[in-house]
Amino acid sequence: MHMARKLDAFEWTLEELHRLPDDGNKYELVRGELFVTPAPSLAHERLAVVLSDMLGDYVRREGIGRVFRPRAVVRFRESEVEPDVMVRPWTEHLTDWDEAPTPLLVVEILSDVTRRRDRGPKRELYLDAGVAEYWIVDGETRTIRVIRREREDTLATDTVTWHAEGAAEPLMIDVRAMFREALGD
Repeated sequence: MHMARKLDAFEWTLEELHRLPDDGNKYELVRGELFVTPAPSLAHERLAVVLSDMLGDYVRREGIGRVFRPRAVVRFRESEVEPDVMVRPWTEHLTDWDEAPTPLLVVEILSDVTRRRDRGPKRELYLDAGVAEYWIVDGETRTIRVIRREREDTLATDTVTWHAEGAAEPLMIDVRAMFREALGD
């Protein structure tokens, strides 16, 4: 089993992060703490693909943005992370991640490797950065935890509803059907 390594001999910087090799691992920096994650499992990627398809249809139809996948980053106060899936407003002529608008939605898919950071340091980073909604998708329990600023978390097992700012209609996802499509019965 691959394990994420916390390399905490010192506080990392974005400059040091950007010097790390392109070796198939995902490197993320959250407030000086470096996280190294091996390639995701097939189940993880199947969930990401199904969610990306559902979100993509909705955000295009509503004209509110586009879906971004890993290698797309969120930078905030010397931190840089690669969410599994995120929705951002579509802005023409961007040349740098520092200029990218705050995501409307960030989705992280839990794994044994990422469970602690997705529920802790990354959750706090996304909320501090002004992300309106953050979902933690758990394939083991087949739930989606919906996190919004200054509200109680909700745990969706049947339906999750997202009414993005600027959208005329909300998106309603049948949680059970989504997990069945991605993971089977």
